[in-house]
Amino acid sequence: MRTEEDSIGSLQLPDEAYYGVQTLRAYRNFPITGRTLHPAFIMSLATIKKAAAVTNLEVGALDRQRGAAICRACDEIIDGQWHDQFLVDPVQGGAGTSANMNANEVIANRAIELLGGRRGDYALVHPNDHVNMAQSTNDVYPTAGKLTVLELLPRALGQLTRLEQALCDKAREFEDVIKMGRTQLQDAVPMRLGQSFAAWAAAVSRDIARLTRVQEEMRVINLGGTAIGTAINVRPSYLSHIAENLSRTARTSVRQADDLIDATQNADGFVMVSGVLKTCAVNLSKMASDLRLLSSGPRTGVHEINLPAMQNGSSIMPGKVNPVIPEVVTQVAFHIIGHDQTITMAAEAGQLELNAFEPIIFYNLFESIETLEGAVRTFVDNCVTGITANRDRCRELLEHSVGTVTALCPYIGYQRAADLAKQALHTGIPVAELALREGVIDEQMLQRALDPVAMTVPARI
Repeated sequence: MRTEEDSIGSLQLPDEAYYGVQTLRAYRNFPITGRTLHPAFIMSLATIKKAAAVTNLEVGALDRQRGAAICRACDEIIDGQWHDQFLVDPVQGGAGTSANMNANEVIANRAIELLGGRRGDYALVHPNDHVNMAQSTNDVYPTAGKLTVLELLPRALGQLTRLEQALCDKAREFEDVIKMGRTQLQDAVPMRLGQSFAAWAAAVSRDIARLTRVQEEMRVINLGGTAIGTAINVRPSYLSHIAENLSRTARTSVRQADDLIDATQNADGFVMVSGVLKTCAVNLSKMASDLRLLSSGPRTGVHEINLPAMQNGSSIMPGKVNPVIPEVVTQVAFHIIGHDQTITMAAEAGQLELNAFEPIIFYNLFESIETLEGAVRTFVDNCVTGITANRDRCRELLEHSVGTVTALCPYIGYQRAADLAKQALHTGIPVAELALREGVIDEQMLQRALDPVAMTVPARI
């Protein structure tokens, strides 16, 4: 064991630990979720520490030997090593200081080891004085959150792109299937089944565009602003070069905020990302619910489409198959919508020069992105690509509906068309037969007006 001290007192740690006293205190103070920091977030912290070390080397604030050891330690963490030394819970008090210090201590102790020293000998490399040089939790932590979002979002976007393509493929496949459209769950007017899938694809396309645009919010960072955005303890040359060096180290473009005080105290960029994720979740859930309705039955429901049978649907009812994939998509949507509310309240709760609640923002935001990615992946692979159309059922429901009477309004007027609809519902006689029997329209015009294919495109009159 070794003993380490901080301003609170001293603690004993395992001699082989790369983490230090502040990490151990946080581990004990925040047994909240039973989880540790997201791996991508750990890598983001190490990326920032490396960029800071490189910049401090360039401006002459950090000697070459220490700087090289810190950079090498950071590279190892970026490559996936030492993640088991990051003990702190992602939900923590202190505005993220525990996470930042966990990174500082692990990097410092690994750098000490690389220099031939013994872990805990902070005279060689100090977590605060050297690894955290020209930094504060208040600029490191939110910047790491943004880098992590930039890492995770493209994966979700990749799955959404697959979903859009799968829906477009189904739109083409079902282009010739005529069915009844419905409003408020009641018969409306004819449409093509392919048009339903094309409409869902259009919604997903908008979600992709929004998520692509919102990534730009994450490229604006407050790194260099240190404690409150005034850049205390930072050399001017460091301030002017840190964003450029971080872009190079992270291999993604970032830029320093125009107002570092604003960027330090406000978390509205994360709220915007969450809001776009929520919008996407709403669209996905609506689509999933539509699929469940259209596939309902198979004998007593709509049953215009078949969803792939993925697993037994009941422990008591033999042969029952449930729409489990759309169900899980909707549950993930509920999850994301709930996370958005938490993120909104956490961002609003920031006070004066800092938001202390970014830990819960990141915990929820990262989970929203990843669960969205997973839900869309299974939606594509295990549902959408395997959907088939019940063409005979679509035709049967169309022929027995009175919704086609809407197409007669330009020829016989709304009131007379409404009377025909009521009479058809009461007698069971088809609308076309009643219209001819009543003599309200000649047969040629009737056939033209009630052509279901023609009803599904504009400019019929």
